[in-house]
Amino acid sequence: MSSDRKFFVGGNWKMNGDKKYIDGIVEWMTKGPLDPKVGKYFNLKTDFLSYLVPLRITHYIGSNFVAEKTKFALDSGLGVIPCVGEKLEEREANKTMEVINRQMKALADKIKDWTNVVIAYEPVWAIGTGKTASPEQAQEVHEQIREWLKNTVSADVAKKTRIIYGGSVKGSNAQELGKKPDIDGFLVGGASLKPEFLEIVNALK
Repeated sequence: MSSDRKFFVGGNWKMNGDKKYIDGIVEWMTKGPLDPKVGKYFNLKTDFLSYLVPLRITHYIGSNFVAEKTKFALDSGLGVIPCVGEKLEEREANKTMEVINRQMKALADKIKDWTNVVIAYEPVWAIGTGKTASPEQAQEVHEQIREWLKNTVSADVAKKTRIIYGGSVKGSNAQELGKKPDIDGFLVGGASLKPEFLEIVNALK
């Protein structure tokens, strides 16, 4: 990870847990200790705009819809984490970057200022399945997304924009993923509701 980019860990609770449960999470997160070099976010003023396959299939929601919502959120003063990623059959057909480049193009057509944008690579086949991309697979995609930003948007945006990984991130794999130069953090789902979230936040220690 470049020193130009602060490591980012987002906990996406997806409306899980009641007040008592959330109070418990806050308590053990407060006790930490947490790596001070890591930015930590808990689904507050940031919109998670994802290329969710069920939504696209059921409601015909695709890249352009997500790009429009991203623009609206940015124009409203929010930080945005648009998620890009491929389905299993697309990866097996060697179409990962073809799919992601198309998603990125839709975003780039709408985004004028990338300051409040964090890109999440979240392969669809890894969402809630327990499967995860290997550190090498994730790094390869992150590197190519950054190269796409450099060639299509600007070298400065490519250098400064954080690209985080989402897709069954756990305490057991966060450290190896976090060592990769183009992985700037994580978007964590189920594990953000468990004490192991501390391990993920502290993956760079």
